[in-house]
Amino acid sequence: MKAVGSRGVSIAQACRTFSISESCYRYECKLSDENAEISDWLEKLTDNRRTWGFGLCFLYLRNVKGFGWNHKRVYRIYCELELNLRINPKKRLKRDKPDVLAVPDIANHTWSMDFMADQLGDGRSIRSLDVLDDFNREGLGIEVDFSLPAERVVRSLNRIIEWRGKPLIIRVDNGPEYVSGKLMAWAKKASIHIQYIQPGKPQQNAYIERYNRTVRHEWPPLGDACITYRSTGPEHL
Repeated sequence: MKAVGSRGVSIAQACRTFSISESCYRYECKLSDENAEISDWLEKLTDNRRTWGFGLCFLYLRNVKGFGWNHKRVYRIYCELELNLRINPKKRLKRDKPDVLAVPDIANHTWSMDFMADQLGDGRSIRSLDVLDDFNREGLGIEVDFSLPAERVVRSLNRIIEWRGKPLIIRVDNGPEYVSGKLMAWAKKASIHIQYIQPGKPQQNAYIERYNRTVRHEWPPLGDACITYRSTGPEHL
């Protein structure tokens, strides 16, 4: 203080004159070393845990390492190091409005098909191919096996067409079995249009998705056998 140094006034008198405490006058900053330690810890944590923000870093220092640093102090150093700016915000993709789900006017106009996955009691994985008539939500076929490649899909569809007749359109998602050349060649030969839904728009295949839920939650387990369901009842192959 200038009054103490130049005029020889005692510290106590100067502090009373200017209404400050003696402890405030005698205070010496001792936080530089701790601030450097906080900086080192924050830089180390953000380098090793790139997805951690300030909250996780502070909780780690407080609860795991046992440091008693005040969160405001740690956050101030966190911002001075510009660690709050290191993660760019995610850009949201602008998606087109999905097409309206078409409702056929007659039976056997549009079918939907989709796969379901499940697991047996012994741990083996199984798959089922479900086929549905969109007009009246009639289940046309369920093919169950450990593997259902494109050849099996074509064989199942041919079996249904034998007693049901062929549709004009079959609506599917973009799974590998549906985009294979064998299925496309079969559909072209049979004059059937394969209609793919937009990627990331399962609501465009809502009929078969709802049917899958019914099969999964309301039907008894299908077991190990491959079953084809028809309107006349299940037939074990």
